[in-house]
Amino acid sequence: MTPPADNYQAAFERRWGHLRRERVRALAWLLDAPDLLDVHDPHWQGRIATLGPVTPATAAWLAELDRDPARLDAALGTRPMTRLGLYAEKLMAFYFAEQGRLVLHGLQVRAARNDTVGEFDFLLDDGAGGLEHIEFATKFYLLQDGVHGGAGGSLAAGFDSFVGPNLADSLGRKMRKVFERQLALGDHPAARAVLPRPVTAARALVKGWLFYPAGTYMDMKGISALHCRGFWCAAGEIGRLEAERFLVLPRLQWLAPFRAASAAWMLDRAQLAAELADHFAASGTPLLVALVREEPGSIVEIDRGFIVPDDWHTRAGARLHP
Repeated sequence: MTPPADNYQAAFERRWGHLRRERVRALAWLLDAPDLLDVHDPHWQGRIATLGPVTPATAAWLAELDRDPARLDAALGTRPMTRLGLYAEKLMAFYFAEQGRLVLHGLQVRAARNDTVGEFDFLLDDGAGGLEHIEFATKFYLLQDGVHGGAGGSLAAGFDSFVGPNLADSLGRKMRKVFERQLALGDHPAARAVLPRPVTAARALVKGWLFYPAGTYMDMKGISALHCRGFWCAAGEIGRLEAERFLVLPRLQWLAPFRAASAAWMLDRAQLAAELADHFAASGTPLLVALVREEPGSIVEIDRGFIVPDDWHTRAGARLHP
């Protein structure tokens, strides 16, 4: 499992290696990472949003934030966060507000006091007197090997073969929920009662990483050819990893490729094996591991992958084919 010579991590480092603050790098990733889904594929019916290329002005704004992050820190608040989705959403809310487009964020819609219909992630000024509803998601899915739905079978089967690390979700299930429920929220009578302006467009903005069985990759219609990708392997296969140093990434560091001046929690292969054994003795949850290299004054991610317990593939297969 040799890390690719020029993968997304290398491209990110070339473009954003000058950024040092973790929160600013995460925001840069959200703005600049390739979309997870192919905006132009007819399967999505024109309902996938894209931010487009980062402009020189936005790049300069990010560099200024890296020098003085006071506004960003104030927007994120001091309360500790554990939910990656909430963290990413707050970063995007800050960006939209700084761009002058944010009208409302997290607007809840209730049909009655104890009956919540849904929540708008972002309502943006559409520039013509209406609102653009953006449903935002940052997702991490692992492709089950031996599944070829997107290549020769149905797209639905292909998307369902991308499962979450905890097996509670899939890309197919997530997008069905987004299309059938969340993007339709603006049409609900209870929503019209609380919206300050009509919703003129509703689209999903989806960022994330997809992880393939180590040493494999499969093109799939509906998924962006440039999406961020990594590998997954069982704990018993880590001897094949072509790296000498590793980091188990905390959840809030899953977005951008890792970079830091130092990391006391860096592991060699034997230490990684021991860490995995201890973790999987207590939990069946996969761990996201960064393969890193040491440079003068910094530690830089060169590849990443989920390490799963040895029975995870069997459990995932049972979930896909009950």
